[in-house]
Amino acid sequence: MTDPAPTELPHGLSQVLRLADLRQRKPTRFEIVPDAAICTALSAMLDLSDLRKLRFVGKLSPIPGKDWLLEARLGATVVQPCRITLVPVSTRIEEDVRRHYSDQLEPPNLEDGAEIEMADDDTLEPLPASIDLGEVLLEALALAIPPFPRAKDADLGEIRVAPAGVDPLDEDALKPFAGLAGLRDKLGGKDG
Repeated sequence: MTDPAPTELPHGLSQVLRLADLRQRKPTRFEIVPDAAICTALSAMLDLSDLRKLRFVGKLSPIPGKDWLLEARLGATVVQPCRITLVPVSTRIEEDVRRHYSDQLEPPNLEDGAEIEMADDDTLEPLPASIDLGEVLLEALALAIPPFPRAKDADLGEIRVAPAGVDPLDEDALKPFAGLAGLRDKLGGKDG
């Protein structure tokens, strides 16, 4: 099995911060508000109908030792087709993004096929030499997009199928004690 090729960011989204160049005592603040061309490219990359009002604001702070903490807020409006009716569904995303880059965490070795144990803290990541804020934005956005958007009035409907001469099952018949209630009624009536 081969690893998938790394996703190439749309031109202009990449914002690389070399940790060695940042202030070691104060947070480095950032704000990314991509233009329409980048939003269009991201929309195509993420299979969206439209992507509007994308904003990624936060700070990258040193933690005692060599660790760094990224805390940010992702805001976006995504438009996707309803999975039932294909009507456009607009969703506002407001997500807190947190990444703890630790020098105590080693990158996993994926080549030998060994199992990887996941840390309890899902914000932990190995400490890199630099952090691309555009990659963090793309990952956070991809994870926040609703996987099954649904229009307000979308209904799957109900299909009832049975062989000829047999009544299809209804919801009452599927309840665990429905059969017992019918048996009770046949044997002794509702009172006994």
